[in-house]
Amino acid sequence: MSLLAVGLSHRSAPHALLERAALSTERTGKLLADLAASPNVHEAAALATCNRIEVYAGVDKFHAAVTEVTELLSVHTGIAPAELTPHLYVHYDGRAVQHLFTVACGLDSMVVGEPQILGQIRTALATAQEQGTAGRSLNDLVQQALRVGKRAHSETGLDRAGQSVVSVALDAAYRALGVDGPTGLRALIIGAGSMAALAAASLNRAGVRHMVVANRTQERAEHLAAQYGGVSVPIEQIVPALGEADLVVACTGAPGHVITAEMLTRSAHSHPLALVDLALPRDVDPAVRTLPGVHVVDLERVARDGSAQAAGAAQEIAAVRDLVLAEVEGYAAAQRAEAVAPTVAALRVMAADVVRSELERLRGKTPGLADKDRAEVEQTVRRVVDKLLHVPTVRVKQLAGAPGGTSYAEALRELFGLDPASVEAVSAANAAGTTNEVSA
Repeated sequence: MSLLAVGLSHRSAPHALLERAALSTERTGKLLADLAASPNVHEAAALATCNRIEVYAGVDKFHAAVTEVTELLSVHTGIAPAELTPHLYVHYDGRAVQHLFTVACGLDSMVVGEPQILGQIRTALATAQEQGTAGRSLNDLVQQALRVGKRAHSETGLDRAGQSVVSVALDAAYRALGVDGPTGLRALIIGAGSMAALAAASLNRAGVRHMVVANRTQERAEHLAAQYGGVSVPIEQIVPALGEADLVVACTGAPGHVITAEMLTRSAHSHPLALVDLALPRDVDPAVRTLPGVHVVDLERVARDGSAQAAGAAQEIAAVRDLVLAEVEGYAAAQRAEAVAPTVAALRVMAADVVRSELERLRGKTPGLADKDRAEVEQTVRRVVDKLLHVPTVRVKQLAGAPGGTSYAEALRELFGLDPASVEAVSAANAAGTTNEVSA
């Protein structure tokens, strides 16, 4: 089974298309169910964030699987294949592994090094496990990607170079308002998810004057507001809250606009206002930009600012790219070594069968042999076979880790006349093993 990655992101598609392609949790689950039912897809996970939608799948046939995944992405995003396909990228095997590791490190994010992607990858794996679409291979790969991402942040200067999407967006909002930070500002946060929590934490830490949280689920709004010394209001009351705010952060994931020009007009807003729109689809109606004194910071603006920030972190980024390449090669070597394991196991099974048969024959010919002597003979025979097999089996595992190492497994099968069916049986048994825990 090989790894296939198909997706689109802020690097391959315009923001307007990403906005239309955004997948809710429910739609992601349906996509995974349909992928699992595809004849050429054996395992699947979907990474859906505010700036990317990617499918990682275990497949046997490359072209057929690409067609199936592309068609299902078209169905579940509601975008016609002719419009979607030109913006899709496809990676296979080693390139797919490298892409996932690069994404996990934050090198492919709007803001280089942003740490939220690790949580999003972890969520993608958990969702695939809940849907029953992540088998052993995909689980091991994603777990490794999470470890690589953590290494990038702990062993390089990436954290010093990178900021989160929220931090970059808030900095842009402060500049638009002509202030150095939120001190003295009245903030309104619309939404109560992870992005909203990050914004609330950042504003609170920087000394915001007053914070209001609005969300469709009032209980969640109250909980978030209580964490950071703010107050909550029902979502129906955001119009008067808009009239009092200097800074608004919107990140709801709602299907339509949450803030419109008409709402701002009704709010009787009379002072400069910065609207930070971190949602996909957009929470803020583009028509708002025409209103005097209103500044909009959206994901497109974050992407531009993030690119400028990345340009000043070349050394840190280079260090992470080297780490990724080393991890990709290590993962590939481990996969090659694992691929020879069924052959080694089949060889040992064959040897055990031969020993068992010969010892049975010996028992028939030496009925008078004392139990103690018989046990010593049998132990000696087993030790001889183990010693004869030890060097070739250890050596073939070592050699298999190098590029082209699978040829050594083939040679082993030929030399010992191993039945391909027995090797396949061991492979199937290994593939059936799955892990149901998501670790960091």
